[in-house]
Amino acid sequence: MLIQSTPLDGAALIDLKRLEDDRGFFARSFCRQEFIDAGLDPVVEQTNISFNHKAGTLRGMHFQFSPHQETKLIRCLRGAIWDVIVDLRPDSPTFMQHYGVDLTEDNMTSLLVPKDFGHGYIALTDGATVHYQVSTAYTPGAEGGLRWDDPELALPWPIQPTVISPKDAAWPLLSEKPWGQR
Repeated sequence: MLIQSTPLDGAALIDLKRLEDDRGFFARSFCRQEFIDAGLDPVVEQTNISFNHKAGTLRGMHFQFSPHQETKLIRCLRGAIWDVIVDLRPDSPTFMQHYGVDLTEDNMTSLLVPKDFGHGYIALTDGATVHYQVSTAYTPGAEGGLRWDDPELALPWPIQPTVISPKDAAWPLLSEKPWGQR
């Protein structure tokens, strides 16, 4: 694996180190010790798959309240997504800043989303399939969210969302209710 830092401390891109031959390639996509050596949280408690019928499907911007925060490792297995994170750590020098990246079946890059970050993505292709490794089991009632179109965040979505859940469309704006309140 090739682990690269991002402009947001604690978030990382993980690229595959491919061992290729005439059959195709083999690559390690997760290694607990390599994550530890890079200062990353290697815990995996749960894995999830998200399938998106249509390009323009937006999911997010989600996070879990303390003590149920999640670290996530996100990879697009089929198609393409634009994945975006927002630093929600009040004591961080990058508080409320965002970072976005294309995750595709071709680049096979993963994004490590640290706990206390908002996370979301938009499907860039029909049939985009996303795999999540998550450090903590999902806790109903502990989920929070940021509005995808909040002018204070100014997230630069690469395409206009066409499919969004009522819950994701209804997260309050930061000016209406601070993100850290339930």
